[in-house]
Amino acid sequence: MSGGSSLVTRLFWTTVIGAAAAFVWGMPAVAATGVGLALVLLRHLDRPRRLRRLVRRIASPHARTLALRRRQECFVDAYGNTIRDGWQRERAYFAERTILPRLEARGLGEEGEARWAEILEVVEAVAERVDLPDETDVPEEGIAYERHCAGRLRAAGWQARTTPASGDQGADIVAERDGLRLVVQCKRHGRPIGNAAVQEAACAARYWSGDLAAVVTNAGFTPAARKLAAATDVLLLHHDDLTDLDLSAIRRAVAQDR
Repeated sequence: MSGGSSLVTRLFWTTVIGAAAAFVWGMPAVAATGVGLALVLLRHLDRPRRLRRLVRRIASPHARTLALRRRQECFVDAYGNTIRDGWQRERAYFAERTILPRLEARGLGEEGEARWAEILEVVEAVAERVDLPDETDVPEEGIAYERHCAGRLRAAGWQARTTPASGDQGADIVAERDGLRLVVQCKRHGRPIGNAAVQEAACAARYWSGDLAAVVTNAGFTPAARKLAAATDVLLLHHDDLTDLDLSAIRRAVAQDR
């Protein structure tokens, strides 16, 4: 039932019940009916604010991930234009897969679709509020970036080492923890990473007998790279993700692959 027809229905039945009560109790019932109608209208007028509050509550637990994706998926092109296409796709994906199902479960599916632009605005605001670490502290040169990523893995409890500059077969870092071997390719770029890095990481994992492969970058990933990564079980990570990798999720991925 749409918000408009629902409002009409509530107003109708409030009026009918109030009119019936007025025959018995007179003016007090008429006054009570007027108050009831006012409350119905006020609740309806407050629906947009309540919807935004609900969307904010659903999105807030994912705020840091959204902020990271926002930073990853936005870049400045050769002409000085800020390209946000990747982030807009990611934001819409999150809203469609995470926000709308929760709204539908509360009977707000139609209203959520009608207020799609407002939902995206709330998701944007949630991502903007997160104070991420300064990217200027991350090395820009390739080898230094690899060492930086290896250091983050070691800080998280991994035995991580960088591979030789030549003959690495696509692996920049080999990390081990609790019997698992993770093979990592590092990419410090100014724009989203494409298919080639995913293919190289998958091949490197086989060469180094890894249980799982990952591509780590400061930038985002193209839709094609994400699709290929999903098909080849390659993790796509931001370097900030390295400090708190979900080891149980990695184990599940490895178990499914086997």
